[in-house]
Amino acid sequence: MAYVERLYAAAARARLLKPCIWRPSDGSPEQAQAVGFAAPDDTLLDGLTLSTEYVMTYPASVFVGLAAREAVEIEGQWFQVRAIRAVGDGSERRATLSRI
Repeated sequence: MAYVERLYAAAARARLLKPCIWRPSDGSPEQAQAVGFAAPDDTLLDGLTLSTEYVMTYPASVFVGLAAREAVEIEGQWFQVRAIRAVGDGSERRATLSRI
């Protein structure tokens, strides 16, 4: 098990991660994985309003094939993947999400 997988396993045992389910649109079996999840607010319109930016992080070895426009369920809430990018050395992924 690689370093990133061990790190995520330890974080899951400490209950720092959120359960995530991906049901691939191509009909493949669903996949479940604990992921990092954040919903930080960002100011828009020169500070007049706030917008929430949903983000999930996960090891690159899981959710292989997850792509933009796919849907994931995190703690009972549905999100559509907007974009995915590699983090650091590529062993971790960060997906930006839109709530649906």
